[in-house]
Amino acid sequence: MDKSSHNTVNKEGNIVDFNNVYIRQQEHLILQDVNFHIKPGEFVYLIGKVGSGKSSLLKTMYNELPLQEGYGFVAGYPLKSLKKSKVPFLRRKMGIVFQDFQLLSDRTVYNNLLFVLKATGWKNKKEIDKRIREVLSHVDMVHKGYKMPHQLSGGEQQRIGIARALLNEPDLILADEPTGNLDPETSDELMLLLKKICEGGRTVVMATHNYNLLKKFPGRTIRCEDTRLTESKQEEIDFDLLD
Repeated sequence: MDKSSHNTVNKEGNIVDFNNVYIRQQEHLILQDVNFHIKPGEFVYLIGKVGSGKSSLLKTMYNELPLQEGYGFVAGYPLKSLKKSKVPFLRRKMGIVFQDFQLLSDRTVYNNLLFVLKATGWKNKKEIDKRIREVLSHVDMVHKGYKMPHQLSGGEQQRIGIARALLNEPDLILADEPTGNLDPETSDELMLLLKKICEGGRTVVMATHNYNLLKKFPGRTIRCEDTRLTESKQEEIDFDLLD
């Protein structure tokens, strides 16, 4: 599969770069004066209460919410001037992991992954098969390809969600509350997997309000609060106040 030659960083060397961005849904202001920058290979938490704008920020990053004000750059693409025809190319540069897994319930794990590869232009059957086996192996699910989603536990379904996000070898993984439906032990296993993916050279941005994970797996933390983004140092986070 051809990898796009499109450069994923801007001249400042950032894979994600937002300056003076305002995010709105209809007339409702979600976030204002958003300024943050992420280098390739970073692991970044987005924290904040439910409704504070974490998901809206991620949706802006993958162009579900079009950027109208300010400068936004993600994985090689300036968001404001992005034509509709280019949105699929932006999304191929990133993998998205959802809280509720979003697997297609009427087909096997293998066919879920096959569907994504065909939809993103893969044609060669041998290459497709090889890639599916690679990503399943990456998430320790290589023997589960024949299973239907409902036959898997929540943690297993989320591993498939992560495998799906890795299919097109993205530079950037966006994870929106990926442990939100999982028990603590399974959440820890998922975090170790996401950290390993990051250590392999990918950038990971994870929205969460599971603050136990931040204690166990410290990382750079950006907080959404009162329509603003602020960088929070680990020692400054009052975990008791966040829920």
